[in-house]
Amino acid sequence: MLKKFLFGLMVLFLLPLTACANSKNVTIDGDHGKLAAVLQTPAGQKNFPLVIICHGFTGMKESPLLVPLADELEKRGIASIRFDFNGHGKSDGKFQDMTILNEISDAKKVYDYASKIDGVTSIAIAGHSQGGVVASMLAGEFGVEKIKAVVLMAPAAVLRDDAIRGNLFGVTYDALNPPEFVEIKSPYGNFKVGREYILTAQTLPIFETAEKFTGNALMIHGTGDITVPYTYSLSYKKIYKHGEIELLNRVDHGFHGEENHVAKIAADWFVSQLK
Repeated sequence: MLKKFLFGLMVLFLLPLTACANSKNVTIDGDHGKLAAVLQTPAGQKNFPLVIICHGFTGMKESPLLVPLADELEKRGIASIRFDFNGHGKSDGKFQDMTILNEISDAKKVYDYASKIDGVTSIAIAGHSQGGVVASMLAGEFGVEKIKAVVLMAPAAVLRDDAIRGNLFGVTYDALNPPEFVEIKSPYGNFKVGREYILTAQTLPIFETAEKFTGNALMIHGTGDITVPYTYSLSYKKIYKHGEIELLNRVDHGFHGEENHVAKIAADWFVSQLK
């Protein structure tokens, strides 16, 4: 009896571990070396839709907004893959060499990886801040044939206007002759933003590319966002034939204090689109 009891107790302890063992670290060849990524899949499902999740400027895949999103998607039977862009987090590359265009290349590599995962029935994409710009432009390039749906969280389309004005996180510079790098401070530390990033951003066809996507899109934005005014999400809504917007009253750019709420909004919407 004692042996049976102990065996049963051991099984009881092991079951939650098995049920939760749906995340694994993976490495993907990116534009500037290896990309560190986390693949998260729903337990007990052979087939599932998948969402690619893109972090923002100076951010990382473990941000307090993106992890809850991946968890909420998993609860609803949707897989996800979140990754660090080149020069960020645990991925290869120097931050100073990062540009929006090579981040889009990174996202394309992640898409290629995701498309080869057994059981993936469709692929959607989500992005926060600069990751929202990357997500919108990738969807515009790939089209609805490859990207089923899009969620943009405080998409930072302001970055082109800021680059033209010569302003980056409050640091000003000569926009006509940008320096080799601009030093900035962000919630994640101090960073050197390269000249190529600025020059690329000044002519980046954000809305011109994004509007080619003809599928469904949801923008989530806080009206208290002073980094990227919510009017940029309104602009996205104008260019999307099937665009929706969710405005959160007096919420800031990072959705601080509202991360779980935003994750649930996004996950619920993806369920309506993918399942």
